[in-house]
Amino acid sequence: MKNLLIILIFIACTKLNAQHSCCAQSTSTSSSLAFNQMANNSLFISAHSAPEPLDYQPSVGKMVSLKCADGKEAKVFEVKSGTAGMGKVILMFHEWWGLNDYIKREAERLHSETGFTVVAMDLYDGKIATNPDSAGKLMQGLKEQRARVIISAGIEYAGKFGKIQTIGWCMGGGWSFQAALMAGPKCVGAVMYYGMPETDTTKLSELNAPVLGIFAAYDQWVSPKIVAAFSANMKALNKVLEVKNYNADHAFANPSNPKFNEEFSEDAHQLALTFFKKNFPELKVKQPESEK
Repeated sequence: MKNLLIILIFIACTKLNAQHSCCAQSTSTSSSLAFNQMANNSLFISAHSAPEPLDYQPSVGKMVSLKCADGKEAKVFEVKSGTAGMGKVILMFHEWWGLNDYIKREAERLHSETGFTVVAMDLYDGKIATNPDSAGKLMQGLKEQRARVIISAGIEYAGKFGKIQTIGWCMGGGWSFQAALMAGPKCVGAVMYYGMPETDTTKLSELNAPVLGIFAAYDQWVSPKIVAAFSANMKALNKVLEVKNYNADHAFANPSNPKFNEEFSEDAHQLALTFFKKNFPELKVKQPESEK
């Protein structure tokens, strides 16, 4: 009987330790990787059609290498400003497709409209997806440690010139927010399009920058419930958050997405321009041709 009691106690302790280890592992993972779990979600995959081929030839930007703390290099698409725009850098984060021509085109557009240096980060180390299945594999295979090393290299690059702001879509929206957390006082603004918010209030308390959150009311993944909880956490911590909800689906601002909404996308883009202008007040945002 005594031996049986010892065995039962040992089994109970083993289960308790296993449960504790499991919980510790799940809480240590950043909210930025929440999208990775959707890589096997058939609904999420089917909501994304393969992007239409785009042969974009950059006129100003170019691919450059940044040294990383892990001894490797990060490839980024840099659209650099002249002396008038020095000191103001926007770090841009791609969707699950990778740093493709759509992101490069958007980087040049944002640069042309603001005069800021725009650096589009490549979290996939050169890999680009052309269909939902390959995109899911790349997103699922993204290692948080490597992603943060790449982002740190971007922050260090931008920090040499002054302050930074961030922007990203979908998976990149979550990383845009994480980059703002990582950059501390160097970051003066973060824009996240339907990206997964940080849920850890301890991490949120360390945020220094105001945030513009652009979300979709019909989004099944970054749902209105998640956005509401995020807003409540930010308010409780006295953090600056502006939220804009559109009656649209996830990825509505992606021109290669079948749910693309041109009207909402342009409206959100103008909100982002105003946001960047406010946080980089020395530079004027150029008016779109239609408003001149």
